Amino acid sequence: MTDPLALARAVDERACLDTLAEMVRHKSYSETPGERVLAEHMVEVMKGMGLDEAYLMPVEGDRVNAIGVWKGTGGGNSLLFNGHLDTNPATEGWTVDPWGGLVDDDFIYGIGVSNMKAGDAAYLCAVRTLIENGVRLKGDVILTFVIGELQGGVGTHAAVKAGLRADYFINSEPSDLQAITMHAEAFTFVIEIEGVTRHLSKREAAVDAILAACEVVPELTGMTFSDAPTDEHRSINRVHVGVMHGALGRDLHEWRPPQVADFVRLKGSGRYGPGQTVETALADMQKVLDALCARHPGLKATVTSEVREGRPIMPAFEVAKDSPIVTALNAAYKAVRGEDQPTGAITPPGFFGTDAGHLYKHGGMTGVVCGPGGRYNTMPDERVDIPDYLDCIRIYLVTMCDICGVA
Repeated sequence: MTDPLALARAVDERACLDTLAEMVRHKSYSETPGERVLAEHMVEVMKGMGLDEAYLMPVEGDRVNAIGVWKGTGGGNSLLFNGHLDTNPATEGWTVDPWGGLVDDDFIYGIGVSNMKAGDAAYLCAVRTLIENGVRLKGDVILTFVIGELQGGVGTHAAVKAGLRADYFINSEPSDLQAITMHAEAFTFVIEIEGVTRHLSKREAAVDAILAACEVVPELTGMTFSDAPTDEHRSINRVHVGVMHGALGRDLHEWRPPQVADFVRLKGSGRYGPGQTVETALADMQKVLDALCARHPGLKATVTSEVREGRPIMPAFEVAKDSPIVTALNAAYKAVRGEDQPTGAITPPGFFGTDAGHLYKHGGMTGVVCGPGGRYNTMPDERVDIPDYLDCIRIYLVTMCDICGVA
């Protein structure tokens, strides 16, 4: 059988679910030894599949990526798949074993199954299906199972710095199988608001920093930035305040609640699109703060960005909707599902930071973000719809044959 769609429809569903369940059973919390154990497991699986190369790539300390290369016969485009093995910790509220790999009639469950082991397993199983059916492609297929996505993408950043490249890439972050052609860059900000304290008996003479902060937060969360080149770029602009702490003085003393708070520190995160800058974002935010100060004489407010030392920033990413990788993915989706694939700067995935940003900005590669999972992401009883996972394998398989060419 050499017809890609026929092969896609004949994937071994049980084997594909077992592969994902086995990955879920590995407790691969980010920045723990479990990352390496799972990476070593992926190398052994890839060797067992018969890939031409399967090896561990150093990242930092004892942390490693798992890399596999299925070499083509020549004359075709190369395609790189990218996904991370590290997961968030399991929270309270789970009703199933987070590492049990439970499969029922509708879902497969587990911590990290949506973010993003289902995507990892999907491209592994797509390649395995082709190999088991004796199919050879003209172009190389590179499988990257990286660590450290939750630390700014250190694993993918290391892979790119090591020279790993392909003509096209697919990043398998959970998008509910939508084709994400643009996502935002993230930044962290700190806002400091300084008022004037008085005892509560004389609070009419004070400038209450807490009241001012409560007033400005909705304005900040409603912002977009002035340098958005298109409405699509503007659609992935966002500001969110996630921390508010107010009390007396810069040290935020809490033992004198009868006094009006004269200092508030806000911390949050923002998103802006490709071609936009953090400088413009901060300047736009400062204008909002300046207007707040004008309404409250005596108030002072500033915003600055915060960068975590030694960690990369997730860059923004975009690809033209008529790029060959996007049109090939769109065609595969329609062949498998019989309907058009949602495509664009679709939110909420458009607000995510993904390793696609490193592949795009630092690797100079053209690609797209598309993976199973998303709607049940980072929540108790995290899970993925079984049809979405299996269809993703089929879509990847057909896309691979299109981009790389069947020998």
